[in-house]
Amino acid sequence: MFARQFRVKSNTAIKGSDRRKLKADISAAFPSLTADELSELVPNKEELNVVKIYAHKGDSVTLYVLHKNPLFFELEKRLYPTVYVLWRCPALLPAFRTWPPVLPKLIGGADLMLPGVVVPSSGLPDVKPGDCCSVTLVNNRAPVAVGTAAVSSGEMHSLGMKGRGVCVLHAYMDHLWAFGDKSGPPSLPEAAGEGQEVNGEDYEVDDTEEEEEVEKCVEEEEEEEEEQTPGEKVTGQACSGVEELSLAEQEEERGNEEEEANQDDLKEIMDALLLQCFLHALKKKVKKSELPLLTSTFLRNHMFSCCPSGKQLDIKKSSYKKLSKFLQAMQKQHNLVRVKELTKGVESIVEVDWKNRELRYFNVPEETGDEASPVQDGGEAEPPYHPPEITTLYSVSSRLEPLFLDAKKRKGTILQPAEVRHIVTEYVKDNELVDENNKNYVTINPTLCDCLLEKSEYQEVESLKWDDLFSRALARMQECYEVVFPGHAPIRKKGHIEPIDISVASRGSNKKVTLIKNLDVYGLDPAAVATALQRRVQASSNLQPIPGSKDKVLVQIQGNQIHQAGNLLIDHYQIPRKYIQGLDKAPKGGKKK
Repeated sequence: MFARQFRVKSNTAIKGSDRRKLKADISAAFPSLTADELSELVPNKEELNVVKIYAHKGDSVTLYVLHKNPLFFELEKRLYPTVYVLWRCPALLPAFRTWPPVLPKLIGGADLMLPGVVVPSSGLPDVKPGDCCSVTLVNNRAPVAVGTAAVSSGEMHSLGMKGRGVCVLHAYMDHLWAFGDKSGPPSLPEAAGEGQEVNGEDYEVDDTEEEEEVEKCVEEEEEEEEEQTPGEKVTGQACSGVEELSLAEQEEERGNEEEEANQDDLKEIMDALLLQCFLHALKKKVKKSELPLLTSTFLRNHMFSCCPSGKQLDIKKSSYKKLSKFLQAMQKQHNLVRVKELTKGVESIVEVDWKNRELRYFNVPEETGDEASPVQDGGEAEPPYHPPEITTLYSVSSRLEPLFLDAKKRKGTILQPAEVRHIVTEYVKDNELVDENNKNYVTINPTLCDCLLEKSEYQEVESLKWDDLFSRALARMQECYEVVFPGHAPIRKKGHIEPIDISVASRGSNKKVTLIKNLDVYGLDPAAVATALQRRVQASSNLQPIPGSKDKVLVQIQGNQIHQAGNLLIDHYQIPRKYIQGLDKAPKGGKKK
């Protein structure tokens, strides 16, 4: 599972309640752990991080990390220990022994085959299919791999010790191990005088005889492979190679090969996406009246808008690297367009072959758009965004409590502005405080004096206008706000709602970046906003943690993009302008002299 590099989604410190739940889950999953061992693995006061990752095949995995070492990983709601834990508690799981030359194959992602299992004199450990178990090497009890039993112990014997024994999930020197401090396994010798059996025969460990047994293991596995499907042969080669390569050399060689293969795959995918967007733009976006069309305009206004939902068009990640080379290929190999340099250094599309067979038979994908919803990590498109309803509310303060007693509203009661006006109006009418000579004024009685007037006004102010009365009442109440997201319960909080803050900062010499904060307050996904804005302005963007805030990030995008960011938030996400701060700092457009 971790033979290839995984992607980290989040890394946060664990909460107290989650720490207690984790300890309970570990205790339930591994009952052989003592209370002291559990407290040592998951201490109460030391920082423990929860890291959410995605394996190279898309599996969602949660890691629990202490002192930079992953202790446990959770896959499909099941906990598994890492080798770092097993080196401290080697007897935590039932163990299957194998020969040291098999280890490189386990590191590469292969499963442990039964011909390579060294059976001790006491017999195989008692396991059932799916039970968590470990893999150790001859002469060392320190586990080097973790996985699940493919079959039960009884079935292993009935199969004649042939076939798959342990489905390996994690091994020493894989990428999960490399996520930690990269320490090596300790030397834990086996019990003195303990012999082994290979396929039922007594056997004493000897260097020369070990080589013979490994060769025998290879021969037996080759016989097994003849009966397996091609797919099984790939994963069942736990004993097939016994090359005398050091683990470091093999790790480096495998990493280089995987990196080259991944890059080639990415280039092929991006080349196909480029061609799809190019044909889509020609068929549905470009009109004859627009020709000649600048190639840069064609890319920005037409090709990018044809990119499917959840994908990002990046020419630099293709085999062409540049738009000019891609268009040359479209001209020479496909005869779709004719590109010409009308002015020095500026290329334009001057002709399109609308009758081209490839263009005519191209089927336009259904889901495309300028601001297509990004695909989340799980592979599903995120639901369309609907802005929340934000309402300003007021909480009764201790000073104004006497004014609201008749309405049975105590301190801390949250009211709508209209409710405040109604209660104040009823109080004035019930106490006959409307000025008889001028009904626009309200006479101040002792209660209104204490609630609404300053000390310096006690002897001077005898009446107030209705508007002044209401504004003073609201000003002396605790301001609150209510946020209602579609389909969710209202959220009420004290104070002012934080506006979305857009600012420009300097990075290095004369380099500007735009920073966008507080998107999460309005239910916006910062990653989705960053992707949408990146498509609009064609500049690099990323997410940065906000200093001093846990689990909060800001969007950073290259250049002064305040104007574009504001348009995106107001027009696309429909955020009211009054909740966006910093729009006045957008660069002013002026006439060039």
